[in-house]
Amino acid sequence: AMAAAAAGAFSLREVLGAFQRCVTEQREVLLEPYLSGWRGLIRFLQSLGTVFSFISRDAVAKVSLLERHCGGGQGQQYVSLQSMVRHELAAGPAALRARSDSGCRTVLRLHRALRWLQLFLEGLRSGESRTSVVCTDAYNASLAAYHPWVVRKAATVAFCALPSRDAFLEIMNVGPREEAVAMLGEAIPYIGDVYSITQELFAQHKLLDLP
Repeated sequence: AMAAAAAGAFSLREVLGAFQRCVTEQREVLLEPYLSGWRGLIRFLQSLGTVFSFISRDAVAKVSLLERHCGGGQGQQYVSLQSMVRHELAAGPAALRARSDSGCRTVLRLHRALRWLQLFLEGLRSGESRTSVVCTDAYNASLAAYHPWVVRKAATVAFCALPSRDAFLEIMNVGPREEAVAMLGEAIPYIGDVYSITQELFAQHKLLDLP
């Protein structure tokens, strides 16, 4: 049973590898490793129980929507974030804004959640505050702005019940605590790089507020 559980378990090493593969020499963000990194992050959220289910459920839906785009008839347009933006903007900004299932809108939702995860992991790595404080601060600096009050309220109450930093570092599945901290130090810049390239791309094309 242990091995079966481990197969679906979160591995920080896999997430690091995926985000490492994400960015090409031309600074394009490849969607396949991006989604693979997200699948790992979702496993991380799910391994923490129901606390984060309001974020992980949404992320699961968004990842599978993007997988459909990548695997569909227009799949070659969805190789990178840059090619996706070019392709979807070709129909014009108004047409893009009207679509609730566009790749751009879907990535934007994941992008906002990625910022929260980046800040949260950074806080876990530095270990300067309790995990509930780290998580709440990260949430307030990122996702909270996009959530209705009732969700924000529920989230901050849920964060109070988060396990200790040591428990989190154990969930990372990379061995002793020091190794987990070291690997977070390696992973966070890659996640940050993907985040900032996406942010710049979306800002450039005025896509940061897609409804």
